[in-house]
Amino acid sequence: MNTPQDSSLGREVAYPSQYDPSLLFPIPRRAARDEIGVDDAHLPFVGHDRWQAYELSWLDRRGKPRVAVATISVPCTSPNLIESKSFKLYLNSLNSTRFDDDEAARQRIAGDLSACAGAVVNVVFGVPPLVEAAEGESLDDLEVTIDRYGPPAPELLSANDGQVVTETLSSALLKSNCPVTGQPDWAHVSVRYHGPRIDREGLLRYLVSYREHAEFHEQCVERIFSEVSQRCRPQWLEVEARYTRRGGLDINPWRASPGIEQPARTVREIRQ
Repeated sequence: MNTPQDSSLGREVAYPSQYDPSLLFPIPRRAARDEIGVDDAHLPFVGHDRWQAYELSWLDRRGKPRVAVATISVPCTSPNLIESKSFKLYLNSLNSTRFDDDEAARQRIAGDLSACAGAVVNVVFGVPPLVEAAEGESLDDLEVTIDRYGPPAPELLSANDGQVVTETLSSALLKSNCPVTGQPDWAHVSVRYHGPRIDREGLLRYLVSYREHAEFHEQCVERIFSEVSQRCRPQWLEVEARYTRRGGLDINPWRASPGIEQPARTVREIRQ
């Protein structure tokens, strides 16, 4: 089985000098979804994992280096997520590879990532615009006492059935840990919804309760979506976490209620 312990995470690995798509390491999504009660065959959400790559280079047909940034979108319906360190090593394996043109390089990357994920992965050159102000209402200035840092505590979530609203709540205080290395993963998370008004203090406490939790980025966002859905009963919900960059890559998992075709905003946060 492809488990995190089988990957290059937490191991000393030499940077590749030659193109090697076998460096990409898939991790099946099903086990984590089973843990939170999500039926992998009938997902209660739509979404994608949007990667942003800042250290991307290859050679043109004459051997002159080309550099680029790229946005990579892996559908949440893919059977596998792509392990981040293997992704970084794979991209570095392109550094000495010649392509006839930029489009040939893009197609090769998209093909290799699609084979790893088990579904069509979209690759475009360029990244979304950078914004300094978070959307919606920030929870981070609330005067609250917090003493829960893991495991995630969905019992902290509640909503007022007597008040139905449409709003976006956000926090830059989300932190979780890599399940293999224990390294911290930092993110800005936004929760956009229509339904009973979510208790702000409870939501902030809940998000902070991930602080010592060990789980991959994509899995954390699916857990947040599932537990907010169950506890607060919104008519529709959209959750996105924009994680900070590591090794020239950042990831932005987005999950939403069926019928929502794309994120309300596709941007990069100032910490990215």
